Amino acid sequence: MNIVIAGDGEVGSHLAQLLADENHDITVVDPHTKMLEMIGTHTDVLTIEGDSTSIEILEKAKVNKADLLIAVLHDENINLMTCILGKKLGAKKTIARISNTEFLQRKNRTIFQDLGIDQMVFPERIAAHEIIDLLKQTAATEIFDFSDGKLQLFLIRLEKYAWVVNKTLNQIAQEFPILNFRAVAIHRDAKTIIPNGNTYFRENDLAYVITKPEGIKMLLQLGGKQPFKIKNIMIIGGGRIGKKTALSLENDMNIKLLDKDPVRAEQLTSILNNTLIINADARDINHLEDEGIRDMDALIAVTNSSETNIITCLLARKLGVKRTIALVENIEYIDIAQNIGIDTIINKKLITASYINRHTMQGSVTNVKCLSGINADAIELIAMAGSPVTKNPIKKLKMPEGAIIGGIVSGNKSFIAIGDLQIQANDKVVIFSMPYALHKLNQLFLS
Repeated sequence: MNIVIAGDGEVGSHLAQLLADENHDITVVDPHTKMLEMIGTHTDVLTIEGDSTSIEILEKAKVNKADLLIAVLHDENINLMTCILGKKLGAKKTIARISNTEFLQRKNRTIFQDLGIDQMVFPERIAAHEIIDLLKQTAATEIFDFSDGKLQLFLIRLEKYAWVVNKTLNQIAQEFPILNFRAVAIHRDAKTIIPNGNTYFRENDLAYVITKPEGIKMLLQLGGKQPFKIKNIMIIGGGRIGKKTALSLENDMNIKLLDKDPVRAEQLTSILNNTLIINADARDINHLEDEGIRDMDALIAVTNSSETNIITCLLARKLGVKRTIALVENIEYIDIAQNIGIDTIINKKLITASYINRHTMQGSVTNVKCLSGINADAIELIAMAGSPVTKNPIKKLKMPEGAIIGGIVSGNKSFIAIGDLQIQANDKVVIFSMPYALHKLNQLFLS
């Protein structure tokens, strides 16, 4: 696929690297010389310095031959204009990153589609929804729904006394012949393992598991996890994510929101009716103590500073807060943050990539989740009639190295993948995949 990416920072560069790894032809347009030099050094893509709202620049990028134009600059107005011009110049499909929820209203989407903007992604809104889901299921580090929750991806950290620790998958299967979940990956010592029957679970492993709803209770028991209720929450940072999270939770939970900007704190008082707004710097432990951090069940740090968010969450853990969630925008920090005690990492680059990646695959992809801390995806694909995956049971499929089937949704029923299961046409199949396996994986689902 020919893809043109218009960016002005790390989101564009991350997308370029991600999509280049998946064998697409990528052209990156960016106004910053240094950013393009960095992209060119680490990724095999064509780079063009300039303004993506310039017709001359878009023509130089051969947008007329683009299967997909992605605009992910910080300024949503530039993104919208880039997509409008790109579509008029011949781009087949366009996606714009936005920051105004009004644009996503159903009555307004037709207006933008008529202008030439096919899809819009609002990472901050998606991030807020992810945080809300994580507060509902407190035992998991990461959660993602497939097919309206018929299958779910759970990430859990295995504690020392978890039942599965030092056992192989075969040993677990002997003890529990029928389980409504399946481990699809283990992240250990900065490496990702696709498990087989002889793979052992170890203490502190991050286990990625595909589960049916009825399998969650047993999954958490074997993983040594104990859910708990959250009632008192402190949010650090009153930007779009913090504000959206508070708006969604303030009628059901006790929320305190700290923001060091007095102007924004004042503005939030007119938006949030049942949230206590506090103008304070969360880096000051005395402020946190004064505002009752020891009484909090959860702390959500979503300021513009990854360092502030990480430090604040570590302080919260030290003071007894059970659940910590940090916005970490520097991808290099994610693995470190996960390993020093922060429960959950939110990253807007990965959220944007998850949304966009589904539009870059040839097969019928209904969902993609780019996972935090590892370079891998959880994908939901529809099996086309006559495609290779419908011709043999799972145990006889020639799955590419680096990919594993976790579960299948057929109609209203979901199934955990076992060897004798036969995938039928139009089934939705949830797969964990490393980037290098995506191209071959895609071919299995095409007729």
